[in-house]
Amino acid sequence: MENNEIQERLHAVEVAQATGAATLAGATATNAAAQAGTVATTAAMSAGNAAAMAAGGLGLIAGIFIGLGVRNAR
Repeated sequence: MENNEIQERLHAVEVAQATGAATLAGATATNAAAQAGTVATTAAMSAGNAAAMAAGGLGLIAGIFIGLGVRNAR
């Protein structure tokens, strides 16, 4: 083998290694972003559920007092 052919093969190996490293880094970043999205979605869902329950509880309390006021007004 000539020196030039060896250099070309070495360059091809270097390119393949760099491509593999970039692919792995991209996959890792994608996985991290997906996990962050899942955590954010879960947090938003929990906050929405808590707000809905709080609003329902306040509505129930208000309904009880309104009902008592209507009953006592008669």
